[in-house]
Amino acid sequence: MRIASVNVNGVRAAFRRGMTDWLEQAAPDVLLLQEVRAPSEVLHEHLPGWHVVHAESQAKGRSGVAVASRTPMVGVRVGVAGDAATHSGRWVEADLELPGGGIVTAVSVYVHSGAVGHPSMDDKHEFLGHATRRMAELLADGRVALVGGDLNIAHTDADLKNWKGNVGKAGCLPQERAWLTGWLESGWVDVARARAGDVPGPYTWWSWRGKAFDNDAGWRIDYQMATPALAARVRDVRVDRAPAYDQRFSDHAPLVVDYDT
Repeated sequence: MRIASVNVNGVRAAFRRGMTDWLEQAAPDVLLLQEVRAPSEVLHEHLPGWHVVHAESQAKGRSGVAVASRTPMVGVRVGVAGDAATHSGRWVEADLELPGGGIVTAVSVYVHSGAVGHPSMDDKHEFLGHATRRMAELLADGRVALVGGDLNIAHTDADLKNWKGNVGKAGCLPQERAWLTGWLESGWVDVARARAGDVPGPYTWWSWRGKAFDNDAGWRIDYQMATPALAARVRDVRVDRAPAYDQRFSDHAPLVVDYDT
């Protein structure tokens, strides 16, 4: 089963810039999408024939996460943090039938970017608390599960090119990184880091501005966190970085993982 996670930075814009070509070439079985930023009917128009569950943001044109699958969904759950408007469109779960039998729970998540000294950082930590409790429940239930998406946190200095210039800034704060450390210590596996080892990147986000993409001055903020049973089935991991700046359909690149089923 090939699972691809990508922040599309607006699904309309992504397909206008060529996301269809990537979909045909990558041929994922499951898509975990973030920043859909469109109504559900628009998402369905772009993904005909897919089974889709979409968590829309209460704020029009903001956030939005979805799970799209080629295989049937036997259960879906939207949201993880009650009805708080700032947390809407950030968490959605789908229970998917595996080709060889059994169920995998796939979660698409979009964590707040946050800003130092701003209420948005409080929102970020509150949401991460809710997410952490739900992830503990998934582990306790013994589920084969995957939490994938844009976490807006570079877990270590190896996860961004210009780490010295970003000390003390959002996405690199010790308090933010501690959440991810806690997930790993509880049993979740960062499959991209586990496969890559102790090396810089591989990055998944580059600013549209300047020469960040050309110079590979990126951040690794898109993750697939798997339960141990699923992590043991990883066959291949890659970042589908576009060949050139003008061939990007988003400022994020898809994180693509193949799992044995």
